[in-house]
Formats: sequence, structure tokens, C-alpha cells
Amino acid sequence: MAPDSRSPGPPVSSAGPGVHSPGGPGVPSPGPPVRFSELDLALVDALQAAPRAPWSQIGKALGVDATTVARRWERLRAHGLAWVTAYDAAKSATVAYVEVRCRPRSLEAVSRALAGMPWVFSVDVTAGDFDLLASVVAADLPSLGRSVHGLIGGLKGVRSTRTRLGITLYGEGGDWRMRAMEPAGHAELAAPRASGSTAYSARTHHPPAPEDQALLAALGVDGRLGYTELGARAGTSEHTARRRLRRLVRDGDITFRCDLAHPLAGLSTVVLYRTAVPHTHLAATGTALARMDAVRLAVSVSGSDNLLVMVWLRGLHAIDPFEAQLAERFPLLRVSDRTVLLRSRKRMGRLLDDTGRATGHVPFALPGV
Repeated sequence: MAPDSRSPGPPVSSAGPGVHSPGGPGVPSPGPPVRFSELDLALVDALQAAPRAPWSQIGKALGVDATTVARRWERLRAHGLAWVTAYDAAKSATVAYVEVRCRPRSLEAVSRALAGMPWVFSVDVTAGDFDLLASVVAADLPSLGRSVHGLIGGLKGVRSTRTRLGITLYGEGGDWRMRAMEPAGHAELAAPRASGSTAYSARTHHPPAPEDQALLAALGVDGRLGYTELGARAGTSEHTARRRLRRLVRDGDITFRCDLAHPLAGLSTVVLYRTAVPHTHLAATGTALARMDAVRLAVSVSGSDNLLVMVWLRGLHAIDPFEAQLAERFPLLRVSDRTVLLRSRKRMGRLLDDTGRATGHVPFALPGV
């Protein structure tokens, strides 16, 4: 369903070609960041459950009027505190997670270069035995290899790379919930997503049609665009935009996601675990992990450590209790390494500042090698 109201579209940022600033007044201004209220967090939770629900429905779920939630959302979006985006479903992607080691004093330049690459959809700065984690997408395995070794490995300041190919996705950021809304509010919104896994593809079997690519590009910047503006940005009519988007949703070819500046929401610590589990227990373990409140990513990967798990926690003090929970619930799971993320530079195409606020957007595109 289309949102009830929209604000003017996002202007072009000064960050560079193809990089767009978030909606509202643009890039968040320096100074003390605006923080979340309890209603703000509940609003994010509601939009995570139903990213394109009309404001009247969102307001009913939260017990406030539609005008209030629309105004609050515009404030969050304008300050880069929260945003709704859209992207190709995992089933049509070849995805890998690349650990990058940098030469001394090259980290900033390398992370900035990675964040500007359209096929690198997320970039995280780490405290561990590698310096950066780049999440990447490609058309097929040969293209992935050429892109990682040539485009990333060829960057000045890169010492080495290690690639872990994504095999099966059990849960990702679009499945994660803030859990700030009253339980009764969820009944007013869309039904919960069906749990289950998605196998990544070794190659892109059916690339989106140009018309669908235009829709995905527009919704990547703002996933709550109304059909009139969506059609205008995609170069088609409102009726065509509505029809094609409904088909993408029906066929499971598009994923909508409401994200937020997590450090300002009290989730200051992000940890990536490299783990191993016997193959006979891999699917059950990955599926169960994806249902845990703190887990943002659970994906099976190539290599001896066959399961990557990323969690959002409320501080370093929460690491030991979480790991104790892992040990109790998954006795066959072996944690090989824990890596704390120092900051996220880019998440699903959104450029982020040190506080996690969105400052721009790099449209997705496959590597041209």
C-alpha cells in the first residue's frame, strides 16, 4: 500500500556522482545528534513490520494520529536517524563477505573507496585480525573473483583480502525488529514474515527488467515513495509503477527494510562471530539463530567457519551474557573468532557517519568486470 503523504525528493549530495543525500534538508548537520524518543523507536518498529503501510495504519498501531507519525518520521528521515530502503531479494544475488587487511595509515582511504563502490553494499571498520569487512554482490562467481581481486585487492593500501562466499541466508537486517512497539500494535500491521532460509545464487539467472531496475533504484533512495512520485522518478506512469511494484512484492523479488542509527538507539556494540557447526545441524542452527532478538545476520558461508553471525548489543558488557546464551542453546556451535565493529561506514547502500546516521546513498550496480 502506498504511503499517505510524501515530502519532496532528496537532493543530490556533494559527496560525489551517484551519491544522494537523505530526504528532508539533506546531510545531517554537525553538532550534537538528535536522539530517539520512545515513540520514535516504536515508529521504527512499526515501519520494520510494514515499511510501506499508510500513516493512518501506522498511527492506529501506535495509538497516535496519522499527522503526528508522518511528522515524526519526516524528522527522523531528515536527520538521518532512520530510513526505508529497498533492494533485490537475496535469491537473485551472488553475495560474499570480504575481509580486508590494510597497510598502516591506509584504513580511511580504503574504507572511503570501498563505500563508493556501487557493488559493495556494506562496509564495516573492525577491531580484529582484519581491518574492514566489505559485503559485496556480483553477477556470478567469475565476476565476483575478478572484482574482489582486481577492484578491491588493487586499491592502494590494501595488503590482502579473504573472501567468504554467501551460501544460505537464514536472517538479515530486514528481518530484525526494534521490539519497541506494544504487542497489540503488531496486529494492526502486516503479518510477520515467514521464517525460512534463502539460498544465494551462483549467478544472476534473470536480471531485473530495465523498468524494474528503475523502480528499485528509486525505492533504494526512499522506500516509502508514493506511486505518483515513484512513477515520475522511474520514468513511467503511476499505474505502471503500481502494477510492477505489486508484482515484485508478490513474487518476492524485492525486499523493503526500515533501518536506523543504532548507536543512538542504545545499541552501541556490534559483534561479528565466525562460527562452525556440523553440517547436519547447520540449517537448524542458522534458522534458530536468526530468531534471536540480538541477531542481525545469520548466513552460511564457504570455509571451515561455515556460519557468520552478526549481533547488535547494548554495550561491551552484553557480549559475555550473549555468548553464554549461545553456549547453552547451541552446544555444537564453536565460536572461532569474535570481531567487534568500530563503526559502520555503509549499510545496504546508505553512507553513515560516526554516529550511524545516514548521510547519503550509493545506488546499487553490479561490478563491470
